Amino acid sequence: MTKAELAKQEKKESTGRIRRENQKLILTAAEKEFVNYGFKGASMQRIAELAGIPRANLHYYYKNKVVLYDAILGNIIETWNRKIDTIKAEDDPRQALTAYIHAKIMYSKTNPEASRIFSSEIIHGAPHLTEYLQVDFRRWIKEKSDAIQSWIDSGKMDPIDPMQLLFFIWGSTQHYADFGVQVLAAMEQDKLSDEDYEHIAESLTQLVIKGCGIR
Repeated sequence: MTKAELAKQEKKESTGRIRRENQKLILTAAEKEFVNYGFKGASMQRIAELAGIPRANLHYYYKNKVVLYDAILGNIIETWNRKIDTIKAEDDPRQALTAYIHAKIMYSKTNPEASRIFSSEIIHGAPHLTEYLQVDFRRWIKEKSDAIQSWIDSGKMDPIDPMQLLFFIWGSTQHYADFGVQVLAAMEQDKLSDEDYEHIAESLTQLVIKGCGIR
């Protein structure tokens, strides 16, 4: 590789790194803004200020509020449905559900704003998620329900409604992000520690494993 080619490659890598860093700053700031003000009340100017970048730069990456909001929702779905994906027919149900519950609890710990944004979107009728819910979501939940049903059919767990099991796990794990203020008040704490989250994951896992009759 010539010096000119090397310099061009280094410039490209530097530009890509800066782009990723700026996008991360923007998405983090946007999550806080959407949590505090909702979609309608959120301000691109405040998001730029929170991210510490000029508003023009913000619009360079995300041309308007809708595009930015959709990017956040897309990232949440990508994480939940693909990166946190331990429920497969070939998996052991105890190990798969334990890993899934733990991952969901840790997401509530590290990404509470994202969880609240998603919940708010659903509560308000999911206007930005209509296509996803009707196509990709239905495909995903059928795949997971079929995997759980296969565990039931093979005698690895009691006969329960797979879809209701998923609803239960979602509600219980996301509770610690969506209703964090209530949780802290009940536990008489200002903040949950790492040990608290591990204990929560273990407790919910025990409830699910025993409730499903997994031996």
